[in-house]
Amino acid sequence: MIRFFFSIFTLALLATEVFAADPVEFRVGAFEFSRPAGWKWIVPSSGMRKAQLEVPGGNNEKAEITFFHFGPGQGGSVDANVERWFGQFPGGRTSRSEASQGRTLVYYVQAQGTFQSGMPGGPTTPLEAYALQGAILQDAQSGDVFVKMTGPEALVQLSAPLFVDMVNQAAASRGEAP
Repeated sequence: MIRFFFSIFTLALLATEVFAADPVEFRVGAFEFSRPAGWKWIVPSSGMRKAQLEVPGGNNEKAEITFFHFGPGQGGSVDANVERWFGQFPGGRTSRSEASQGRTLVYYVQAQGTFQSGMPGGPTTPLEAYALQGAILQDAQSGDVFVKMTGPEALVQLSAPLFVDMVNQAAASRGEAP
C-alpha cells in the first residue's frame, strides 16, 4: 500500500515537472508582459523582484532581465533610478530617452562599460564589457514598473530590440491616461 501511494506521488510529481509551462504572459503592476521566444523564465531570486527572465547567449553567457514594482509612490523617482543605474557603470557610456507608448510614458536607459554588480550599498563585482538596457513604465495610479536587462555588451545589444518590443507592448496594454 505504501509503495502504491509512493508511486502515485512520484507520478504526480513527474507530471507536474513535465506539464508545468513557464509563463509566456505575466503581469507586473498594471502591465501585461509577453516573454520573447527563446528567453527563459527564472524563478525570481529575490522577493523584491516581481519577475525575472534570462537571455541565453553563446559561450555560456547570459543576460538577466529583472522586473520591479513597489506600488503607488514607491520605488523612487524616475531620475533617482536612472542615476542609480548609471552609477552602476562608473565612467561608462550612458543615454536616456523617453517616448509615449499607448497612454504610458516610458523612459529608456542604456549604459555600457564596467558594470558594478551587486546590491546598492553593498560589495560589488566589476564586470567588464557589460551593458544595461532599462525601461521605466510610468503609472501614477498603480506605481511605476522598472525593467532592467544586464549582461555581456554584445548579448544585451543583440537582445535590445526584443526587450524594447516587449516593453512597448506592455506599455500599450495599459489603458489609462498618464
